Amino acid sequence: MSDEEEAVPALKRTRLFYGSLEVKERERLSREAGPGGGRSTSDAIKAAIKAGNINISSGECLELEDHSAAPGSERQADALAAFELRRRARSIAVSTDDGEVKAGLRALGEPITVFGEGPADRRERLRSILSILGPDALKKSKKEDDRSRVQDECQQTWYHEGPASLKEARLWLAKYSLPRATRRLQDARAEQEVPESTRTVRQQEQHKALRRVNNLSSQIGDDRPISFCHFSPDSKMLATASWSGLCKIWSVPDSNLIRTLRGHCTNVGSIEFRPGSTLFLDQSDVNLASCGADGSVKLWSLESDEPVADIEGHDVRVSRVTWHPSGRFLGTSCYDNSWRLWDLEAQEEILHQEGHSKGVHDLGFHPDGSLLLTGGLDAFARVWDLRTGRCVMFLEGHLKEIYSVDFSPNGWHAATGSGDNTCRVWDLRRRKCIYTIPAHQNLVAAVKFQPTDGHFLLTAAYDNTAKAWSHPGWTPLRTLAGHEGKVMGVDVSPDGRLVATCSYDRTFKLWVSE
Repeated sequence: MSDEEEAVPALKRTRLFYGSLEVKERERLSREAGPGGGRSTSDAIKAAIKAGNINISSGECLELEDHSAAPGSERQADALAAFELRRRARSIAVSTDDGEVKAGLRALGEPITVFGEGPADRRERLRSILSILGPDALKKSKKEDDRSRVQDECQQTWYHEGPASLKEARLWLAKYSLPRATRRLQDARAEQEVPESTRTVRQQEQHKALRRVNNLSSQIGDDRPISFCHFSPDSKMLATASWSGLCKIWSVPDSNLIRTLRGHCTNVGSIEFRPGSTLFLDQSDVNLASCGADGSVKLWSLESDEPVADIEGHDVRVSRVTWHPSGRFLGTSCYDNSWRLWDLEAQEEILHQEGHSKGVHDLGFHPDGSLLLTGGLDAFARVWDLRTGRCVMFLEGHLKEIYSVDFSPNGWHAATGSGDNTCRVWDLRRRKCIYTIPAHQNLVAAVKFQPTDGHFLLTAAYDNTAKAWSHPGWTPLRTLAGHEGKVMGVDVSPDGRLVATCSYDRTFKLWVSE
């Protein structure tokens, strides 16, 4: 204790001593004076003060210095902090397994051992580190490691060795896609030569017509939810798939049942017309393909209610089937984290491709036939070059599962619909997302570009609505409301005149511009 600290209690004792003397002197003088004594008490006190028997302070006092910044105070604060850390460390539970202790140190970026350190010392070092960083630091580190590991797995691509026919198919795809890409680019250049005012007026007329779209008809399609709908290439028929296992073909626009396709024993995920069907393909040929939750893929003609062929090889759910623009190849997306390409001429599977860390829910072919876009339950999308087999783009941005993908007819835009209630538009030339549409109040189940020139984009969601968005600009044009359940599918007729939506309420609806 310093001298100043010792002086404070001494001063207090001195004041108490003299104060007691003063009281005693007052009592003595009062007794001497008596009830009618001579001198008054005040005179006696003054005389005592003058004689020096009573000492009165002049008001001076010792100033107490601020010792908060003194070295002793700092040492005291450090000691309190160290005591608090030790108390916190004692409350942290650390594993007694030395291997887990080393793993925890490694996860925190600390050396797993130091010179002369044993398991007990290592455990105490981990405990002291956690007392500083917090007991949840190790959990957060593990979550970050798991997230980075999942992302690394998602970005890894595994290539399976294909048959000899795969090389021939790749060469055929290159010869097929290059002329189509040339024609598409020529059409784009010709479109650019059109005056901008003319293009603007034409676009405004198209959007104005789309704003006048109203319900043309509504039809109960099954006794179970209708999961998918697809127009025929001549825009005169509509195929629907249901959770009852039945697929049906309807006439358009009067919505009369033409044929019921029986073959699936479980939920049907999708059904699609083959390119060229109802145009130049014979009705006895393969005109449609469908897939089920049991892994079955079936091919159909327009003459029979029974499938003409089954594609075997899937062990788990097949969520989507999609035809290549040539009609020769069929793509299937599967919940075994892969997608497959089937050659109908060779009647075999020519490609089994992995790349997603979870199931692949949807896939779509580029208009040229050169690329394939896949969307998975891992919230990522990938663009594959069918001519080389490589993954050329990794689309990252959605927060939840991707349920639908589609290419725009212009060839460089793609859309993805996700469980995060948004639709993202990607520019393949710039290799990034150019716009995020906050489309719906529930997960987006389907996205579809207008097939002729792509001047609008349709989205369907589990908030019981479908919506139309301008392209470009991505402004809302029309909300197609009327379903009483989740809208599970949407399609646009190839001539661009009709829109079809199918729903969990077991109905499908046709929409047309007045």
